[in-house]
Amino acid sequence: MSSHGGSRHGNGDGSDKSPPASTMLWAEQLRKYVGSGAGLGSEALTEMETKRILHEAFRERQQKSVEAGAIPSFYKKKPVEGSAGAKLQRLARYRFLKKQAEVLLNADDLDAMWVCLRENCSIDNANGVEKMNYEDFCGIASICTEQIGAKCKRFFSPSNFLKFEKDEFGRIAILPFYLYVMRTVSLTQARIDMCELDDDGDGFLQPQEMEGYIRGLIPNLAQLRDIPAPFVTMYCRIATRKFFFFCDSQRRGKLCIKKVLLSNCLAELMELHQENEEDGGEADSSDNWFSLSSAQRICDMFLALDKDLNGTLNKQELQAYSDGTLTEIFIERVFDEHVRRGRTGPGAGKAREMDFDSFLDFVLALENRDSTEGLSYLFKCLDLHSRGYLTTVDVHTLFSRLED
Repeated sequence: MSSHGGSRHGNGDGSDKSPPASTMLWAEQLRKYVGSGAGLGSEALTEMETKRILHEAFRERQQKSVEAGAIPSFYKKKPVEGSAGAKLQRLARYRFLKKQAEVLLNADDLDAMWVCLRENCSIDNANGVEKMNYEDFCGIASICTEQIGAKCKRFFSPSNFLKFEKDEFGRIAILPFYLYVMRTVSLTQARIDMCELDDDGDGFLQPQEMEGYIRGLIPNLAQLRDIPAPFVTMYCRIATRKFFFFCDSQRRGKLCIKKVLLSNCLAELMELHQENEEDGGEADSSDNWFSLSSAQRICDMFLALDKDLNGTLNKQELQAYSDGTLTEIFIERVFDEHVRRGRTGPGAGKAREMDFDSFLDFVLALENRDSTEGLSYLFKCLDLHSRGYLTTVDVHTLFSRLED
């Protein structure tokens, strides 16, 4: 043992021998042959060239990082439109979204899951609610995986089971779980659809892109099946405006997709999947901004106020809103704070007038006075000197002109 140990761990007496020179020569020649690309096919040569370019780009980036110091770069310039980088980015995004859509549960899968849940649950004798314990949960997961496929397994994780309220026997109701699955699938599908419309892939939607998303939803919304074809464009404009009013608080002119998915606006829009009869008829649906009756009401209101039919409202025309209950000073402040300046066209140089988009913001603010966005809109009108607070003089000035 000691002799072997001495031979392997000697004190520099020739135990660490180098490979023979002939072996080194052979390896060097092979490396040169492979590096030259001789005898390789076109695909292998392309792979080698791609690898070389990527290595050069990596070394160049490392060199720039060293020259710039320890602070890493946080801004990446978008590829030039039409360039290979832009096309590659668009193709990669398309393939990723397609892959995500393929593993999403469809309507038939959801129906099969619901049947499986009902057939393998237990009934609570106290209230008749269908429930399942964790053992049932695992058994249903196995059955659903056999019938639907592996794409449903992620919903049957232990963490998902623990999300729901349990009774004294450790059981959860199957209906909340199924609604959770449906909502997750719906939001995922909505995100995929929005990302497909996000042309530059920055996670934001421009107004025309959001209108395109709503236009694609219309055939699937039960309450919009009878929408007149000429009214579709106007409807999409009205619906889109609510998303921008509530989800674009900084008024940047674009919507963050994640914020839209988490907003109450999208949930309100999805309510139109239900038939009118289930909601109690036409009267109730008019409370939903996205309903057809609400959109038609907004258009009729604007046309009734636009006396000169020029497509905009002046202060005198807006004064007739809500039966003339708004004061002149409030109308003045609305125009000062929320009506765009610097118009071009036939009306340039004249007094500013409110266009249809500004009118939609105005109506949304007054009809949602209890929301943060509505209060912010109205507070700017009440804050006469843009100081961020109201004084006694401001309040007196605003309310002294109120008429009984």
